[in-house]
Amino acid sequence: MSSLIQKYNVPGPRYTSYPTVPYWESEFFTRELWKKNCKQGFDLTNSKEGISVYIHLPFCESLCTFCGCHKRITKRHEVELPYIELLLKEWQLYLDLFEQKPIIKEIHLGGGTPTFFSPENLHQLITGIFDKSIIHKDCEMSFEAHPNNTTKNHLQTLFNLGFRRLSLGVQDYDPKVQKVINRNQTFHSVAKVTIWAKEIGYTSISHDIIYGLPFQTLESIKDTVEKTKSLNPDRLAFYSYAHVPWIKGNGQRGFNDEDVPKDDFKRELYELGKKLLLENDFIEIGMDHFSTSEDSLYQSYIKNDLNRNFMGYTSSKTDVLVGLGVSSISDSWNSFAQNSKSFKEYEDLINQGEIPVIKGHILNDEDLIIRKVILELMCQFKTNLNFIPHRYFEEFKIVECLEEFILDGLIEIKDTQLVILEAGKPFVRNICMLFDFKLKRNKPNMQLFSMTI
Repeated sequence: MSSLIQKYNVPGPRYTSYPTVPYWESEFFTRELWKKNCKQGFDLTNSKEGISVYIHLPFCESLCTFCGCHKRITKRHEVELPYIELLLKEWQLYLDLFEQKPIIKEIHLGGGTPTFFSPENLHQLITGIFDKSIIHKDCEMSFEAHPNNTTKNHLQTLFNLGFRRLSLGVQDYDPKVQKVINRNQTFHSVAKVTIWAKEIGYTSISHDIIYGLPFQTLESIKDTVEKTKSLNPDRLAFYSYAHVPWIKGNGQRGFNDEDVPKDDFKRELYELGKKLLLENDFIEIGMDHFSTSEDSLYQSYIKNDLNRNFMGYTSSKTDVLVGLGVSSISDSWNSFAQNSKSFKEYEDLINQGEIPVIKGHILNDEDLIIRKVILELMCQFKTNLNFIPHRYFEEFKIVECLEEFILDGLIEIKDTQLVILEAGKPFVRNICMLFDFKLKRNKPNMQLFSMTI
């Protein structure tokens, strides 16, 4: 394994989309093109499967130095209502674009810290969205929560609105690690919110753990996983820390590079955590995700309809995702669009009656083929090579690369199907990169992506 880590530990995308954001051709993108594609996608799929809605709530009271999300640090809670007003105005701009009421199949509140907002303000936001929509009978509603500021009132308010899944950011329970990443929270605070949620009736509770954090040890991983298991979450995300301070600026400069586990040792942290999770009846689902056999994520996985998009892995499949809020990304299946990251520009565009997207990508035929291939590899650990036109095999020397993966024991080919073996699952990003033709055609910028291992 050590030699494979050295060989394959290179910068690479996490493939929440294809093409990945750095290779979007925004010079060919316009707001009018996005509106046209979004409306077409909506008209084709809304009545059949509904749409997904992602709402970005970017505020946090303090900066976690491991975080790569788009956020604004403030303790001023008077920002809540003006931001909600903008979100509802943006939603109305999409409603004006569509000719029928949207059927919401999935809604997710991400951040930032969604529970920065008061329960009353979250209620106003969600009812403002729902009042002008139809809620699908199987709608999945989820939100991200910070254990330190999530109250029982938060949980009850969102439960009453239909939310049944929440994700708690745990990261690591070691006080030394918590101090350096500025995420000081006790096991008691996580346990309290988890128990409240179970008592209220939430059916899917997820804990997020990160490996590869500064000063992390095998003992701290073991302790964190054991404490997590004692609370019996339904899902667990076991993420690799993406150390990209050149992108995220001062936020990831709160420690020295040599304090961050690398290469073989970082892989040891992952392998120990994974071993403990599997021993405790969690099942590996896709990349970095584990669940119990009763959870809907596992049910989707075994039925081969697991989905992955800008909200991560989901058990709901929709072709249209509307992203609301600063920096949010929307998806109409054949196009992507991202909102402005500037609060002022976002606000100005909405107040001018414009959907606040400022960049995006229109997928061509090749993009759509590769999107399908990479989505299957990320969700099912397999794909059919017949999807890929033969001309690409010669242009990108795909056969030679596949043979190398086979020799390294990472994949096997059955007829025309590529199957990622157990030993290859840690290298799924590398395998996807084989088919990332945009990455291959452009000289990779070492500072665009985190390391794959």
